[in-house]
Amino acid sequence: MDGIHDLAGMAGFGPVEVETDEPTFHEPWEALAFGLNVLCVGVLRTYNVDEYRHSIERMLPAHYLSASYYERTLTGVATLLVEKGILTHEELEDRAGGPFPLAQPAALVEADGKASSESPRYQVGDRVRVREMHPAGHTRAPRYVRGVQGEVLHVTPPFSYPDAAAHGLPPRSEPTYHVLFQAEDLWGDAAGARESVVVQLWETYLEETG
Repeated sequence: MDGIHDLAGMAGFGPVEVETDEPTFHEPWEALAFGLNVLCVGVLRTYNVDEYRHSIERMLPAHYLSASYYERTLTGVATLLVEKGILTHEELEDRAGGPFPLAQPAALVEADGKASSESPRYQVGDRVRVREMHPAGHTRAPRYVRGVQGEVLHVTPPFSYPDAAAHGLPPRSEPTYHVLFQAEDLWGDAAGARESVVVQLWETYLEETG
């Protein structure tokens, strides 16, 4: 989805502020939120990691931009626990002692009918283009590379297709690729002539350049 989370390549947010000797957690509740997510994904299998990522993507833009990293984690976990029927929003707010905003509901996404393919369609050195796509649901194709041509740098192992896994659709694995993009093709004259970016992409995201 083209949500506020897809910030890569966007300008106007100012420099990235680096905190010297930054601790892993600033507050005890942040460690609890992190641990709860690990428990739900890795032990209880309440949801998968793609559902978790998509729950954060569905946060309202104003909430997302004003939240810290671990507040987003907590919002995503709480949203999924309510959606999975583990607890109600009312119970959550009762325990929190006040309003507890959740992410927006997920869009209805249907299976595209494609089958799993373990054999890569593209080879090292092939020129490919990222499809112009604006899905309503989860995707791992960053907006800034869509419609742009790149070169296959590595053919990487097949991996679970996140656009299906995030919506409970039949699971499938696809070949993945490291694709090299020249920075000038992404950002024009604002980029350095010798700069490049490598993005790992699933096969469904790619098409031949013709």
